Amino acid sequence: MIPDVSKALSWLEAHPQALNGIQRGIERETLRITPDGHLATTPHPKSLGSALTHSWITTDFAEALLEFITPVDGNVDHLLAFLRDIHRHVSRDLGSELMWPLSMPCFISSEDKIELAQYGTSNVGRFKTLYREGLKNRYGALMQTISGVHYNFSLPLEFWQAREGITDAESGKEKISEGYFRLIRNYYRYGWVIPYLFGASPALCSSFIKGRENKMPFEKLKSGACYLPYATSLRMSDLGYTNTAQSNLGITFNNLTTYVEGLKKAISIPAEQFEHLDEKKNGHYQQLNSNVLQIENEFYAPIRPKRVTRKGESPSDALLRGGVEYIEVRALDINPFSPIGIDADQARFLDLFLIWCTLADAPEMSSEELQCTRHNWNRVILEGRKPGQTIGIGCDTARQPLEVVGKLLFADLLRVAEVLDGSNKNSQYQDVCNKLISAFEDPELTFSGRMLQAIKDVGIGSFGLALAEQYRQMLQSEPLSVLTEDAMESERVASLRRQQEMEQQDRISFDQYLTEQNQR
Repeated sequence: MIPDVSKALSWLEAHPQALNGIQRGIERETLRITPDGHLATTPHPKSLGSALTHSWITTDFAEALLEFITPVDGNVDHLLAFLRDIHRHVSRDLGSELMWPLSMPCFISSEDKIELAQYGTSNVGRFKTLYREGLKNRYGALMQTISGVHYNFSLPLEFWQAREGITDAESGKEKISEGYFRLIRNYYRYGWVIPYLFGASPALCSSFIKGRENKMPFEKLKSGACYLPYATSLRMSDLGYTNTAQSNLGITFNNLTTYVEGLKKAISIPAEQFEHLDEKKNGHYQQLNSNVLQIENEFYAPIRPKRVTRKGESPSDALLRGGVEYIEVRALDINPFSPIGIDADQARFLDLFLIWCTLADAPEMSSEELQCTRHNWNRVILEGRKPGQTIGIGCDTARQPLEVVGKLLFADLLRVAEVLDGSNKNSQYQDVCNKLISAFEDPELTFSGRMLQAIKDVGIGSFGLALAEQYRQMLQSEPLSVLTEDAMESERVASLRRQQEMEQQDRISFDQYLTEQNQR
């Protein structure tokens, strides 16, 4: 069930310096809500700067859906301190509004209450809003208000030099890309451990499924919340953001070339079910185009290979130019037990798991096996805490107890932890392993188990609102620790200036801009 990684782990133990310089970044989404727990209908606060150009504070799908972005950081504690400073600053700026601490949205009476994120009058800004218009018309706005945390991760060049024998990043980009795609394939095979441990959406507000067809056997609390008794992450289920047209794309993760070819194909193939949206409505576009994917970012995946793009460059062209630079983990629910949506234990676990995924052998995966891994994930997502739950790997019909597989995995992770702790001269990574492994013996120690018990006691709305108020008071009382108010104000002013410059520099109409973007 678990590949034999003993040789690779022995190599790592002999080359501990290869892990010096791991880089990370975090993107955290959160809905702005009113004091009574409803979705905020106010615009993105101008006092926070421009959502289009601010380096750390932006919006995702909706005006009310904040997104906080940290710079790349080599230190977990400093990274989380930076993220907390953003939360502290924003919390003080929101007046009576709060930040919803759960992945599944708060009470939303009507999709009409959800205003698309606005980015000004520049062609780039209007393009971003129109993309969201397309998402709304294709999948519904409510689905897009689901929030998560993205964890960006990269191994240092020294790792690839020692492991693959390369000399520099440019000449070794193919080897590095191969390594990251190996990581991704193992993530698909074993990444269900993330929603098992950290899934925090076993229940949802009944308003989310009101009037929508679903086949899930929900149970209902007196408070009106709907839940599945053994679920871990309804956010990651078919209730979340999915695109059925994507299931036939056959995008695989065996190498960079075929992956990019699959993406480029998807943004050029017309989709019949979206053609009706090509007609303007009241003189306004309804989507960017009628292809399976409007743009590459519409591709749903729990993990993505990434490279920082240059101006005017698509994500796939950036990958072709320079190879994979880092990976983006997208399977994390908002951690309701942290005021910033993620904690140090999670970050350190992800470090360990992603290193393990890079070291372990990973045979190529067909599109059929990718579908099989989805079934394995679904078993954990919908019934992960079920007593005696079993798990398979890929399309292997032979399954083993999830508890057994989890403990085998952690035996390997502990060896990686010892290497990292040896370099850091502490026991932080080993402590995380020793703490989390107990959740395989007692599923109620998982985030979803803890959260469901709390929801049963008070209801999901009261649970979320009480946490939101608790975190607001906590964050507002804390001084900034790594940022300064002067730095926040400087970035706010600079972001507004950058947006204004973009709007003044446009030389073509939006119609022409849209046509050119769709022809790329």
